[in-house]
Amino acid sequence: MRWQDYITSDPEVLCGKPIIKGTRLSVEFILNLLAEGWSAEQILENYPTITSENLKAVFAFVAECIREELIY
Repeated sequence: MRWQDYITSDPEVLCGKPIIKGTRLSVEFILNLLAEGWSAEQILENYPTITSENLKAVFAFVAECIREELIY
């Protein structure tokens, strides 16, 4: 999976935080929902503008950040 096809960062949107393309939902927001106990199904149901591919991209993005020791 190429997370770059699904995740973007623009200084004009949410102060440059990485977001799911076409939304104002940040990677951080999605991770916080998961940390609070939300399931992927609950996220998809409550935020219909994102897809399961978007969620996979969030995980791929975070995995690469950790692997490369990047901080966004």
